[in-house]
Amino acid sequence: MKFAGWITGAAATALVAAGAITYAVADGDESGMKAPAADSADAGFARDMAVHHQQAVEMSYIVRDRTEDDEVRRLAYDIAQTQANQRGMMLGWLDLWELPKVSADEPMAWMDMGGMASGEDGSLMPGMATNTELDSLREANGKAAEVRYLQLMYAHHTGGVHMAEGCVDKCEVGVERRLAQGMVQAQESEMKLITDLLKERGAKPLN
Repeated sequence: MKFAGWITGAAATALVAAGAITYAVADGDESGMKAPAADSADAGFARDMAVHHQQAVEMSYIVRDRTEDDEVRRLAYDIAQTQANQRGMMLGWLDLWELPKVSADEPMAWMDMGGMASGEDGSLMPGMATNTELDSLREANGKAAEVRYLQLMYAHHTGGVHMAEGCVDKCEVGVERRLAQGMVQAQESEMKLITDLLKERGAKPLN
């Protein structure tokens, strides 16, 4: 299976997400909700996780072209589709709240964890791959690319789960807390699958 339709599928997912944004924010107890402040946990999580997700999508598209293994490509496809969808929702909320998509604050300042990542070599938040690590993924092929992707994605999910748990604890917008809780559950499940896929290849997570 070649997953040749990834780009078309991702575009369709983005359209679905865009159509769901207004409904999600206006639904149920969110009706008439006052927009959160620019320095709130809600806004900070939406901004930071959108950046975090974008890298996961990028890594998934890279490995698609570096291996023919169906299991890894299927996982990468699922991650790319899911996180592109969620990223669209979070950026859409910022638009609806009329809040900036970038902030002068350090990443994760809303969690009182600003400065946790050095920002050097492109690693803006815990779990994010550096530019050097991304280059190593681009240069690998076959099993080596699979192992590199799986290890980087395990670390990426570790950071993502921690951030999502922060939103569950600190965010005030109900629909956003529910999205964050769903991220925790889905990514923890994927981390178990990643561990199994690495074991099959004689490797293990790096953290």
